[in-house]
Amino acid sequence: MSRSFALEYDQHGVRVNTVMPGLIQTRLADAYDEESKAGHVARTPAGRLGSGHDIGNAVLYLSSNEASFVTGASLVVDGGLAISAT
Repeated sequence: MSRSFALEYDQHGVRVNTVMPGLIQTRLADAYDEESKAGHVARTPAGRLGSGHDIGNAVLYLSSNEASFVTGASLVVDGGLAISAT
């Protein structure tokens, strides 16, 4: 959907991107038992859960002038989990 929006709104100077977070240390992650969280971390190349700062930094980048030529992109912020599963 974000790619379609990117095509539609680019003519108005609006960039549309998507941040796709992995498991982030939040209250939702706290609902997992320790064994499940440890298993997730073990499968994640970065070796840890993500933080709110990790997601915030991705959003900050995409909303900055440094990303002025980035639109229709999906930025996976999951510590490498998606690529390790392939």
